[in-house]
Amino acid sequence: LSPLRINLGLTMVLNETCISLVLMTGTMMLVGGCRKLTRHHMHSRRPRTFLLELFATFQICACTNELRLLANVQPKPHVALALTYGFTVLHGLTLTGSTCNPCGTLQQILDGGISVKQGGLKMGAQFAGAVLARIYIHYIWSMGIIEVHSEALAEGCSNPIQTTETQAFCIELLFSTVFQLTILQFEAVKPRLRVHLIALLITMLVYAGGNLTGAIFNPALAFSLHASCFHEKFWDYSLVYWMAPSLGKSCVLFVLYSWLSVLSFLSLPPGITFPRLL
Repeated sequence: LSPLRINLGLTMVLNETCISLVLMTGTMMLVGGCRKLTRHHMHSRRPRTFLLELFATFQICACTNELRLLANVQPKPHVALALTYGFTVLHGLTLTGSTCNPCGTLQQILDGGISVKQGGLKMGAQFAGAVLARIYIHYIWSMGIIEVHSEALAEGCSNPIQTTETQAFCIELLFSTVFQLTILQFEAVKPRLRVHLIALLITMLVYAGGNLTGAIFNPALAFSLHASCFHEKFWDYSLVYWMAPSLGKSCVLFVLYSWLSVLSFLSLPPGITFPRLL
C-alpha cells in the first residue's frame, strides 16, 4: 500500500471515530436535559422514577451500541478500552441515583431496599429504555453518515458468544459475582473516586472476557445490543445474558446473608456493622 492510501485510510478512521464521539456526547447531553426537565417538572413519584430510570438506561445502551463499533480502531484494543473507561466514568457522574441494570434492581428488592412494585417499575423502565435506545441508534445508523453505520445496520446478529453456551454462562456468572463483590468493597470510598474505580473494574472485565461474551452482565444492555440474536436464539441468550448475571447477584446476596447469620449466631460484640447490598 502506498503512503497516500495509508494516510487516507487513517484520516477516514479518525473522521468516523470523531463522528461517533460527537454522537455519543450529543446523546448524553440530550439525556441530561431530559432528566433535568423530569426532576423539575414531574412531581409524581412513580412517573418521575420511571422516566429517570428510562432515560439513564437509554443513555448507557445508546452509547454502548455506538461504542461497540469502535472496537477495531487501532491501536487495538487500547483505544476501545480507553473509551470504555472514559464513557463509564461519564455515565457514573451523570446518571447518579439510577441503577440502569435489572440485576441491580433485583438485588435491591431482595435486600429490602425497595418494594417489589417499585422494582418492577424500574425494571420495566430499564427494558423500555433499552428498546428505545436500539430504535434511536438504528435510526441514526440508517442515515448512513459514516460507512461503519451502514455496515452495522446490515449486520443482523453479531454472534457475541464466541465460546460454548456453558462457558459463556459461567463467564457472565463469574463476572457478575466479581463485580458485585468488588462494589461492596467500594462502599466506603468517596463517590467521585468510586466512579473511577468502578469504571476501571468494568474496563478490566471487558478486557478479560469481551472477546468471548462481551462481558455485559446487564440484561437490559444485552437485549439492546443483541436483540437480533435474542430473536434467533432466545433461550440460549436469555440463559447467558439474563439468568447468569441475575444468579451471580443473587449468590452474592445469599452468601453475605448466610455469613451475617453465622456471625450473629456467634454473638458478635456490639458496634460492628456490615455493608448493605446496593
